[in-house]
Amino acid sequence: MELHTLTPKKGARKNRKRVGRGPGSGNGKTAGRGHKGAGSRSGTKQRRNFEGGQMPLVRRLPKRGFTNIFRVEMAIVNVGQLERFPAGAEVTPELLRAEGVVKAVKGGVKILAKGTLAHRLTVKAHAFSAKARQAIEAAGGSCEVIEA
Repeated sequence: MELHTLTPKKGARKNRKRVGRGPGSGNGKTAGRGHKGAGSRSGTKQRRNFEGGQMPLVRRLPKRGFTNIFRVEMAIVNVGQLERFPAGAEVTPELLRAEGVVKAVKGGVKILAKGTLAHRLTVKAHAFSAKARQAIEAAGGSCEVIEA
């Protein structure tokens, strides 16, 4: 087998449909668009959820719950992820962002308790879980809450 002998698999490549090329082509006259109506005109599109005039699924299903517009989306950091910082370091949201631990700090940073911490750190964040606070203080560190 060599590069110049390679061909696509049978049926992988199809000729495009040439519409509006006369009655012998099978797609002449109306060019596969049928007779009259919006679909036969140029410049028309159907909405993604359009079901031919039937009540769309999204409107047939009942509504559930609500969206809390005041929700604050926090970036989550586990205690185990703080292990990478040297002993005695001051860990801030800016440092976490620079190190690539969190992608964005728009809603704030919350420290959770998954993992272990072996050395003392000063951690500044917008929120701490109770167990995370215990884990940091058990390792000799301290927790400071930043007001957003």
